[in-house]
Amino acid sequence: MVDMNMGVVEPVQLTKDSRFKFRCHPKVPCFTECCGTTTIILTPYDLLRLKERLRLKSGEFLKEYTRTEPHDKSGLPMVIMDMPRFEGRCPFVKPVTGCTVYSDRPATCRYYPIGQGTLITEKDGEKAVEEFYFYVREEHCKGYEEDAEWTIASWRADQGVDRYDEMNLEWKTMMLRRGADGGPVTDEKGNKLFHMVMYDLDQFRRFVFKSRFRELFHVDEDVLEKIWDDDVELLKFGYQYVKTVLKIEQALPLQEKVVTESTTLTF
Repeated sequence: MVDMNMGVVEPVQLTKDSRFKFRCHPKVPCFTECCGTTTIILTPYDLLRLKERLRLKSGEFLKEYTRTEPHDKSGLPMVIMDMPRFEGRCPFVKPVTGCTVYSDRPATCRYYPIGQGTLITEKDGEKAVEEFYFYVREEHCKGYEEDAEWTIASWRADQGVDRYDEMNLEWKTMMLRRGADGGPVTDEKGNKLFHMVMYDLDQFRRFVFKSRFRELFHVDEDVLEKIWDDDVELLKFGYQYVKTVLKIEQALPLQEKVVTESTTLTF
């Protein structure tokens, strides 16, 4: 998932060995311009890092900075951040000093000026996730005129995107799914649940510990200890729950009583 402004995408598929020249720094005349005119998709891990950096509850961050719209393939909700909404500037960027959340900036910001795409391929009945890359070339950007040379691989390492890609892989895979009829994979109620689990971690934690959740699903005590106060572990747990709800796989076991009584679950 990358910047939604596809008009600036160069339609050439790149590999990790592809080379380019780029450098962004305060002396480049276009410094921070790219941050104020874009619209980006925020991934679950993006939201986790930003809300913790700003010391906000996830619901507070979502209300203050984002909107939601359905994905064109799965119909699942995406969280969008529109910079033009903030008077043409990213609310986390200062014109001189730059990004105030730099060490916790979203994956799209880390990859820029590279875009990342994801494909689901199938061979011999086995599905696999493939990543590819492309250039994002905005007219105002002077970073391409700098002498620093990179491969896609060395740029990824320099920008620290590995952790982001690792944490967002399950989410990307689900976002690209289609229903049996080629349409959305879930309904309005399912989309609300998906939004809570993937994006509103504080509400999801309340759901796990304050509802009948643990009466329906078997969750080991050590897992409960981890997700009580660790958002990364909670997000990983959330992936297992959503995969179960979307019937991708039974990633979370049901309580024995639920299985025995053949209870119909309502999520």
